[in-house]
Amino acid sequence: MAKYNRVLLKLSGEALMGKMGYGIDPEVVRDIAGQIKRVASQGVQVAVVLGGGNIWRGLSAASHGMDRAVADYMGMLATVLNSLALQDALEKMDCETRVMTAIEMPQVAEPYIRRRAIRHMEKGRVVILAAGTGNPYFSTDTAAALRALELHAEVILFAKNNVDGVYSSDPNVYPDAVKYDEITFKEAIQLGLKVIDGPALALCQENSLPVLVFGIQEPDSIVRVISGDKLGTVVS
Repeated sequence: MAKYNRVLLKLSGEALMGKMGYGIDPEVVRDIAGQIKRVASQGVQVAVVLGGGNIWRGLSAASHGMDRAVADYMGMLATVLNSLALQDALEKMDCETRVMTAIEMPQVAEPYIRRRAIRHMEKGRVVILAAGTGNPYFSTDTAAALRALELHAEVILFAKNNVDGVYSSDPNVYPDAVKYDEITFKEAIQLGLKVIDGPALALCQENSLPVLVFGIQEPDSIVRVISGDKLGTVVS
């Protein structure tokens, strides 16, 4: 039995590359698609926002001298590549899917229109939201928070590739880092915890939208968090 009726799942681009170090691992994409199909088949309405860090990082390119806006637009295009890969995997499993982009490219996807996205979800289609907000200087975390609010999602599920929740410090660097099961937005901000991008966290706090941060590498983690299993960290 699913805990939620409508969710927004935020997947980092790195989640798609598995152990490859770069690009898209088809086996990983198939596993993620299989989990999404399972929850969609339970009647859960699912929207997905994908990052593009497995292909391109706009902020990193900007730090090496590229114009920030150009670098960010390239990052948005990387999210479209990831979205099409996930759509293909879902449709091969007979899971009806729509990719909607913040930057119009009608040959490959529908333009993002809020009411149309909601209608797709009400009809049981998985909606993949690509190209971030369509604006430079905004992360895909912020895009996920914005879209979740627009689509009236009950929670944002942030699937992380290198951690399984929110910690007092980076557990990959500090072995004594403490994991939080639950934490408030105020505590996360005061402690300077790297939960999600700052503007995204502020947007969720202002609108009382709960966030659940969990590790994508745990078996069936997407299915389990939507079913209500206690994985990761709840920020509310």
